[in-house]
Amino acid sequence: MITGEFVLGIPVNVFYLVALLAVITILFVLLKRPIYEAMFVGYVVTVIMTGRYDLFIKNLIKPSTSTLFYAIVAFLMLAHIFSETKVVNKVIDIILSLVGRFRGGAGFVSLIASTFMASLSGTGPGNVAATGVFTIPTMIKTKFPRPLAATVEMSASSLGPMIPPSGTILLVFGVLDVFLPEADKISLSTFWIAVWGVGIWFVLQRFLTLLGFCYYYKVDPMTPEELPPLKKAFKEGWPALFIPLIIFIPLLIDARFSFLIANRVGADGLKAFSKTILLFTPGLAFLFALYLGRKEIKGGLKIPNIFNILKKSFGGITPVAATVYFAYAIAYIYRDMGMTDAVSEWILGFGMSKVALIIFIPLFTAFLGMVLPGSSQIAIFGATFLTIFAAVGINPILGAAMLPAITGAMEGMTPPLALSMYAAMGISKSGFIETSKLAFIWIGLHLLITILIFAGILPVFGI
Repeated sequence: MITGEFVLGIPVNVFYLVALLAVITILFVLLKRPIYEAMFVGYVVTVIMTGRYDLFIKNLIKPSTSTLFYAIVAFLMLAHIFSETKVVNKVIDIILSLVGRFRGGAGFVSLIASTFMASLSGTGPGNVAATGVFTIPTMIKTKFPRPLAATVEMSASSLGPMIPPSGTILLVFGVLDVFLPEADKISLSTFWIAVWGVGIWFVLQRFLTLLGFCYYYKVDPMTPEELPPLKKAFKEGWPALFIPLIIFIPLLIDARFSFLIANRVGADGLKAFSKTILLFTPGLAFLFALYLGRKEIKGGLKIPNIFNILKKSFGGITPVAATVYFAYAIAYIYRDMGMTDAVSEWILGFGMSKVALIIFIPLFTAFLGMVLPGSSQIAIFGATFLTIFAAVGINPILGAAMLPAITGAMEGMTPPLALSMYAAMGISKSGFIETSKLAFIWIGLHLLITILIFAGILPVFGI
């Protein structure tokens, strides 16, 4: 029963949030409905509870006007093209020929290749299923214990959504763009530089953790017979090395030379240029990947064959796109109703110190990740977390850059409902107990890096 602005002793806006989470949990976890369906029902329930029917159509249409939403779809499509054309396999062969001869080389291939692929698809569990079928058996062949092989792939795939061009980063930027006052707004490219500054610490943590495990378990290098010759791998795969450059150079230009562009075309022109870059970049990489992988396309590089490839991608892309779409709609309605400020004031009202908050919130999001995908957490809680971070003196840009690290990255690793871990266990045929023990080591070190970055002990380039 609602009394004034409180329900059952908690602020009414917090009650709305709890009710939303309950609806999504019941549909997604108990009734096993698709997450995009649960998000849409959650949106409808939020409108009904609050009585803001005037916002229903407005905020349901608004995501369709977002450049970021279409960019997410474009990068999801690009990941599918990479898979269909086998372009990434050529890059993996080069990496394999370079690092496979070292102790644990197969694990480092998994770390590099799976992180890169997951950054394109934006999904940890999905990437484990896609690349783990290659990387996990290769690790086991070189005497990786099965639980270790599973957790290496799990941690690498969970790292990917934290790194551009992951669609998760685009979703976070949308939250940050709404949160920042007009005078403090930044371009997406500038934000990506900051996210890479955060990501490098987690890459280093994964690298050192893997190195320690390889020496502890006395993992072997790959045998010469298993290694592709470097000369042959480079000869066949060097053009594929241009793909990361095609993606990153335009964004780097937009981030670092925005003042020159603004001087030429003005502030509105710069904004239009940034949006154009965002959609142009995956399109260019898409065409280049098609050209490089033309021999892998059944029937050759012809329009009907390309159309068939795109048609095959719809089954995988549409559910993700729908989830992001309805997540945006929920975020918009929360903003219009001022729920973010109410929820953040309630949490800050407990009087936790900055140190307590930067420990509490990552643990809270790890718990939420057992129920909600990272993208949904960001859409629902993103602005709330940014408000809390700002209140205790954390730069909102840093807070936004860290959101993928405390949501999507944790979502797939944390038992008992760790989807990335389960997918990797299925491939490696490892047991739950022994795999969970190793998973908690990866999780603990990930949380340690998170706290050190929030505390300012580890500096972040670009912020």
